[in-house]
Amino acid sequence: MYIAGIPVGTSDFAEIRREKFYYIDKTALIEELLKTRGTKATLVTRPRRFGKTLNMNMLSEFFDIRKDSRDLFQGLYISENKEICNNWQNQYPVLFLTFKSVDGLSFDSAMEKLKIVISDICVEHYYLLDSSKVNEVQKEHFRRLANKSSSIGETQNSLLALVKMLESHYGKTVILLIDEYDVPLAKASENGYYKEMLDVIKGIMQVIKNNNLLKIAVITGCLRIAKESIFTGMNNFDTFLYRCL
Repeated sequence: MYIAGIPVGTSDFAEIRREKFYYIDKTALIEELLKTRGTKATLVTRPRRFGKTLNMNMLSEFFDIRKDSRDLFQGLYISENKEICNNWQNQYPVLFLTFKSVDGLSFDSAMEKLKIVISDICVEHYYLLDSSKVNEVQKEHFRRLANKSSSIGETQNSLLALVKMLESHYGKTVILLIDEYDVPLAKASENGYYKEMLDVIKGIMQVIKNNNLLKIAVITGCLRIAKESIFTGMNNFDTFLYRCL
């Protein structure tokens, strides 16, 4: 009899399912996120090591229009909800990134790591440079982001630019998944450049305010940054505290 292994050191949902590792079915999270149709953006806060990244990876696999993930979800809770599967599974462009590596002893070093994160997501979507539906100005901005040669202002505007490009290319609103959004601010607070990083993260998060470009947005972290909110001016925002993940 085959006994599944316990996945250690991986948060890759597809790998866990394909290798038949132990997986605690949390696909009801998809149903939970979609049950309130008026909520465009959701913040999920949870302590470390509670499976946030694995669940975000699972959401990406479920929604991503570039994939066919039906086999991965076969036999899991969400597969029984035919309406959600028919309307949402692999039906939307997804922008999924994590800020867990964005730290440093100085603002400059942290910015270099942030540019690497943005560059990596650009490389993943490099096909956008061949799209006839994306204009040349957007493509030039994209190239600078991919080459890590963008200015601070262009980096602040990076997610908004990428969401616009994805929406233009696919003709569909975008699902945005941001994991560990609070790490850059926590590290900045520890090392004395909080105000500088707060300004950058506020700029990046402006994408969430442009609700017409997004189908839904899901953001995870360990902290709710409330003192100087990076979500100022955002509408239809919901917060899950110790729920779902």
